Amino acid sequence: MAIETARKTGLVDHVIGQLRTQITSGEWRVGKRIPPETELIELLGVGRNTLREGVRVLVHAGLLEVRQGSGTFVVSTSEATESVRSRIAASHASDTMEVRRGLELEAARLAAHRRTDQDVQILRDALERREKAYAARKYEEFIEADVALHQAVADASHNKLLSDLYRELSESLGETVRTGLGNFDQPHIDHIRAIQAIIDGDAESAVSETTIYMKELVEE
Repeated sequence: MAIETARKTGLVDHVIGQLRTQITSGEWRVGKRIPPETELIELLGVGRNTLREGVRVLVHAGLLEVRQGSGTFVVSTSEATESVRSRIAASHASDTMEVRRGLELEAARLAAHRRTDQDVQILRDALERREKAYAARKYEEFIEADVALHQAVADASHNKLLSDLYRELSESLGETVRTGLGNFDQPHIDHIRAIQAIIDGDAESAVSETTIYMKELVEE
């Protein structure tokens, strides 16, 4: 963990800066517990009260969450996340779908140009999980796999802002899939051609195929 020892002045600000860097750099990932107080006190060279004040500020900013009896966890990498989540939650479904369409089309285009071998494997695995879950009529597994596949495309764009925005939409997207899926009584919306186009590096086809399945989603 690359944390510098705190200076004698601005200790709380220093703590906040060091902890924020660990979070925004991905060193401490969303959903993971940060190191215990005793370890952080030693690493930062500050007192318990100073550390707790720094943590409190980041909790208030929406980056950390204290869970009684479990520790302190990373809940976001951006201080704007809570505001974004609130706006998404309050948005009409049609507005969410329009934003989703814009993100997915650009993600597909960029992913076709920028996907790595690792991205390709992740896409293939995610697509396989989605298809197997649908074939087995495993409701929650399908929803999770569908959202994961779309996120994999966004990640393969290698545009961090686009990827982060799509991740913030994930909860709303899961509800959209759940609503459209019903009890598997709707026609299966095929993503195979769109994903294959991305894997093949065919940006034009990737956008075209993505446009087709997005149109099917809107018409459901």
